[in-house]
Amino acid sequence: MTERIPLWIAFGACLLCTMAACNETPSIKSTTTDENLSVIEGRVTTPLAEAYLYVYQEGMDLYGPAFAVSAASDSDGRFSLSLPEGDYIGVVRKRDNGESSGPVVAGDHRSEFLTLKVRGGVTRVEVEAPLKVGDDKQLAAEQELTQTVLSGRILNSEGQPVEGARVHVYDHVQMSERPKFVSEKTGPDGRYLIHLPEGGTYYLAARDKFGGPPKIGDLYGRYDQGTIEPSAVVLREGE
Repeated sequence: MTERIPLWIAFGACLLCTMAACNETPSIKSTTTDENLSVIEGRVTTPLAEAYLYVYQEGMDLYGPAFAVSAASDSDGRFSLSLPEGDYIGVVRKRDNGESSGPVVAGDHRSEFLTLKVRGGVTRVEVEAPLKVGDDKQLAAEQELTQTVLSGRILNSEGQPVEGARVHVYDHVQMSERPKFVSEKTGPDGRYLIHLPEGGTYYLAARDKFGGPPKIGDLYGRYDQGTIEPSAVVLREGE
């Protein structure tokens, strides 16, 4: 089945001007203090620069958008992040491509998950983030060439093709979990193609960055046919 998605109508990949235009909650990203916030100060051993601490509240998807993300660690591996008091789960990640979001793949660094109890003042942590070996990401170029195919074009609000964006495929309407499949980046014609392992009901988003909540300056859009909620794309096996 070929699903042509006219993004300028229902799946618009638009440059974000304010986070109010998004349906995801923006993360806290800060190195400053506030009278209602506590501070986590840490160091990634080796030391490891340009790594980020991702903080999740209990019950959140630990591979989805984080509650808060630190600024990148410095040349000494040091970072800090201001948070409200509470219990959190943290993980340090550094992606070889320099992005602050997206799947962790071979060649990237990732720590074990950390239990963080923030109770006022300064909480200090030291963490190792070893190099990841092996890669199980579901990018289009590495998917098995099945007969169930989703393809189309990504267009901007003016109907022009969008280059350098990816289609993210989810199997839940909330679209808050990690995408099940991700297309390769579109070329100048805005076209994408994804081979899916089986038919089913899917929900689509187009964006130019991997993972995490959309930020100001990102391109982001959903296939929604003009409705408030994302619209489902139903594929039968072999179509």
